[in-house]
Amino acid sequence: MKKIHLIVMAAIALVSASCAKQEAQKAPITKPQITIEGGRLTPEGLWAMGRIGSVASDIETGWLAYTVSYYSVEENRSTSWIRICDPYAKEGELDVFDEFVGYEPAWFGGSGTLAYMRGGQLYLRRDGKDIKVEGAEDIDGFLLSPMRDKVILIKQIKTVPSTVDKYPDLPLATGHMHEDLMYKHWDEWTETAPQPFVCDLQVEYIGEGERIKSAKVSEGVNILEGTAFECPMKPFGGIEQLAWNPNNEEIAYTCRKKTGLDYAISTNSDIYLYDLPTGEERNITEDNKGYDTNPAYSSDGQWIAWLSMERDGYESDENRLFVMNTQTGEKRFLSKTLDSNVDEFIWADNTSILFTSVWHATVQLYRVDLEGNIQKLTDGQWDLGLGDICDKDIYLLRHSMREANEVCRLRISEGELEQLTHENDNIYSQIERSTVVPRWQKTTDGKDMLTWIIYPPHFDPSKKYPTILYCEGGPQSPVSQFWSFRWNFMMMSAGDYIIVAPNRRGLPGFGLAWNEEISGDYGGQCMRDYFTAIDEFCKEPYVDKDHLGCVGASFGGFSVYWIAGHHDGRFKAFIAHDGIFNLEMQYLETEEKWFAEWDMGGAYWDKKNKIAQRTFANSPHKFVDKWDTPILCIHGEKDYRILANQAMAAFDAAKMRGVPAELLIFPDENHWVLKPQNGILWQREFRGWLDRWLKE
Repeated sequence: MKKIHLIVMAAIALVSASCAKQEAQKAPITKPQITIEGGRLTPEGLWAMGRIGSVASDIETGWLAYTVSYYSVEENRSTSWIRICDPYAKEGELDVFDEFVGYEPAWFGGSGTLAYMRGGQLYLRRDGKDIKVEGAEDIDGFLLSPMRDKVILIKQIKTVPSTVDKYPDLPLATGHMHEDLMYKHWDEWTETAPQPFVCDLQVEYIGEGERIKSAKVSEGVNILEGTAFECPMKPFGGIEQLAWNPNNEEIAYTCRKKTGLDYAISTNSDIYLYDLPTGEERNITEDNKGYDTNPAYSSDGQWIAWLSMERDGYESDENRLFVMNTQTGEKRFLSKTLDSNVDEFIWADNTSILFTSVWHATVQLYRVDLEGNIQKLTDGQWDLGLGDICDKDIYLLRHSMREANEVCRLRISEGELEQLTHENDNIYSQIERSTVVPRWQKTTDGKDMLTWIIYPPHFDPSKKYPTILYCEGGPQSPVSQFWSFRWNFMMMSAGDYIIVAPNRRGLPGFGLAWNEEISGDYGGQCMRDYFTAIDEFCKEPYVDKDHLGCVGASFGGFSVYWIAGHHDGRFKAFIAHDGIFNLEMQYLETEEKWFAEWDMGGAYWDKKNKIAQRTFANSPHKFVDKWDTPILCIHGEKDYRILANQAMAAFDAAKMRGVPAELLIFPDENHWVLKPQNGILWQREFRGWLDRWLKE
């Protein structure tokens, strides 16, 4: 249930990398051709869409490389492709001149050479020819040095003995043995840790550097040798958690140097500077007790920037942008006047930084100089993700509730955002898309709340429509203009439903005070905000007030379970995905204990802790006696953030109460649903349950 910054981007990157690694030896999946009947988005149409991930631009040639993944429902897998194009060759469209299977593209420098990964192996590609880098296999990521003579390789290192290590005569035993916490994380038993190896990279050329003959890396030095620490940090950390100093002799890396119980109860990660010639390192964020992540040097090496949260244990604290002068050690808090989180950043030049931030439920691009002066560069009903920068052009990933990621270019001199890719126009041309409208509502305590209203295709205000309240997860993830391949508002509304998606209390983008007004108060103002959102909208004559539904995942699933016991007959159907049913069990079951400790206010056995007692008194399982409405409970058995027994208990409780209920369990899915056929099944059951109770 952890808040994930830019969860859409994280999901795409995670899925693309894992799928590409697993499917490297199979025939690649190409762009599906699909005909959509009826002019409405279908589950099959959703899974036929291309999913654009990362973007990398080459400062020397101006070329652009980006990734796009395609899925096959029949084969239940995907393929990640890299496309190389000249974004300046043709007016109004990209000139793609190379396409091949791979992920994580990075320009090698000089004559359009690209480094990339395929199946956990590092490759170099030039003039359409691939060279496997010897010694760079079974890796999770890489980062080239400025001089391109070294590379950081991320490898998984065994951190705990396996069963067969202890009992060699039991090679088929499947038991896991652990003596400390963090024995599980996200969707795996934690028996390995990713660690960075610094390797020499040797490339042999033919002729005057025109063709690559061979490439190999040295064995390398593990800068975390002899430890069980993670770098990057699981479960979502990537290569952005490391950086090379332009001098080619220093590495900045992110690490939480804790294990077991200490790891489970703390978010205190730091930025370390590692000197390659001497092997010495120093901690530059030791004075800060919360998350410090994602270091990045200015191109002249005079400054290093990073993201920082202040309070230990609070993973949704204000995400701040800091810089430090590498010569003097002077630190500056650049985003001090922002009143929101910094999500991603990249150096624009040696004196300014570009970053994205959510405000009033959209994610926009900003620039800040080294004095902390902030300038907003974009505005629109969309969310932006940073891609790369090339000279004066900024490449961005743009998505909204109406369309998936597309690559866009912002030319600073002109101030215009130009769309370069049109990956899914073939899908959009066959469907009527929904309309998304912002609406401000007054809450019960007199505050202004922004709620997105998603109207179905061909909306007719003279008719009445069944309406669905959407409950966001996180709990502190914004209901911004996100595009999800599961919780997809175009899919939901295509069934002739109106969707009400409020930015209730406890979400970023409306000031830090608004964001923090949820921890320790799960059953408080955030729930009253939900009721405000649906009650106020029900005043519209086109809302069928007798056929309302309520859906959500993670904290949204908790919200559904809680509302089921407090809704006073408002709703006629509920759907909870990966939700918390019993807070007392969740406090002990979840793996990241810092989250439960902070958000719940403490342990349920601490009877003197008023905040904790208020939290656990609001556990949904204590209000089952008031359940009277059909409910669908969905969960993945590989979800170690919120265990599947929560859904099973909720389902059992409903059935024992005589409430119509259905249980959908995915043995092979985690907190998300990642496999195509499971995704189709999820969409069909989701729609079928709503249609059954809100239309029949």
